[in-house]
Amino acid sequence: MNETVGPRVFSIEEANGLVPELAKRVAEQLELGGTIQRLIAELNERTPPAGGRHADMVDITQRSEDSQELRRLKHHVGELVRRYREGWLFVEELGAVIKDPRDGLLDFYGRIDDRIVWLCWRHGETRIEHFHELDQGFSERKPLAPVRGRMLN
Repeated sequence: MNETVGPRVFSIEEANGLVPELAKRVAEQLELGGTIQRLIAELNERTPPAGGRHADMVDITQRSEDSQELRRLKHHVGELVRRYREGWLFVEELGAVIKDPRDGLLDFYGRIDDRIVWLCWRHGETRIEHFHELDQGFSERKPLAPVRGRMLN
């Protein structure tokens, strides 16, 4: 048997059923991302810049010349980054496609008539009430209400 496996296509009810869990998880991710950014800024303040300026990425490798406090901070940042990655992997395992982790913007594959679309949700919204075409983004999203009767799974 040769089955083609693709992304899961959600009904609006299925996707909306995930919103309470996603709201909790994404809120945690946004808070964790903010904490990581603050700690990275602290690391930038504590470490001399390479070549006279700080890089866009921070090296959290513990070095022998690092103070014990700096080693602890680097280790802590590394652990938080690991948790952050795992948190987004969990969201993806639920079937969401992460579009913007800074804003908590997620999409799900859905179907209207015979075409696949994005069901669009952003942290802070209580339900999925918008969609957009696969080749469009958040700014082109449209309300689901007028097309609800044409949604298929």
